[in-house]
Parts: sequence; structure tokens; C-alpha cells
Amino acid sequence: MSTTTPEHGGTAAEPKLLIPALAPFYARAREWSWLIIRLAAGGTLLVHGIVKLTGPGVAAFASGSLARRGIEPALPLAYVIFTLETVGAVAIILGLFTRFFAAAIAIEFAVITFIAHWGNGYGWTNERGGWEYPLLWGLIFFAIALRGGGPYSLDRAIGREL
Repeated sequence: MSTTTPEHGGTAAEPKLLIPALAPFYARAREWSWLIIRLAAGGTLLVHGIVKLTGPGVAAFASGSLARRGIEPALPLAYVIFTLETVGAVAIILGLFTRFFAAAIAIEFAVITFIAHWGNGYGWTNERGGWEYPLLWGLIFFAIALRGGGPYSLDRAIGREL
């Protein structure tokens, strides 16, 4: 049995339920799934931002990572990255300004993928890290930007999907 969802204009059919008796669970899980994705993606990214602050610092990240790869102006960009990985990550977790921050973070990961890691090959286990892992995270944040915060988000609570 297929169902349609109003959020897709009532025309997109959901897949047939594997266990029809679990229909109420599936309906609830669909609503919770975007919250879980936001918590996991935002929480993982937040750790990277906190490490930049508590570790060697944002300036060291600018000179040791960005400038070394020829990404200039390194220091202002390091602060943009730090802001996205802290403030943006918390906003993603809360579902506040979700689309804006997720799109900005997806752009950050596009730069990481195609400028910082592309030359290292595909596998993220390569010595200098490949582009597989940052591409995956970039696509996750791109999907969040397309979808928005979902039903359990501050964006939805204030009535504006930003």
C-alpha cells in the first residue's frame, strides 16, 4: 500500500511498508529522521570547530592548513570556517536558520573536497586524506539545505524555513 505525503504536494508515493502493522511507527520515524540527521551532522561538525578553538587555535589552522594549501586570505577564511563549524553546527542541531547554514557548510565541504583533498585520491584512509569523506559530509549538508530543519526544528516553530 502506498501513501502520499502533503509535504511533497500530495503526489509523491511512499514505498510499500515492509511490515504494515508498523505503519504508526514508520509515520513517526519519518518525522524524527531529520532531527536525527541534524543532530548527528551538526554534532559531528561541532567537534571539529571546538578542536580548532581548544587545540592550536584558529590562527594556527589558517597558517598550517589553509595557507599551506594556497587558500588565501587564510586567516579571514579560517574564522569563517570556525564560525560555520561552531555557530553553524549549533544552528543545524537546533534547526535554526537551517537552510542558510547547511548551504554554507555544503560550500565549505565542496572546497575541502575539490581543493584540499582532490589530489589525494578517493579513499579517506590515504595518507593525506582523500576526497571520499568530505564529499559525503558535503552531500549530507546539501541534503539538509534542500530539506530544511524538518518538523522538529526552531525554523518550523517560528514559522520560517530559512
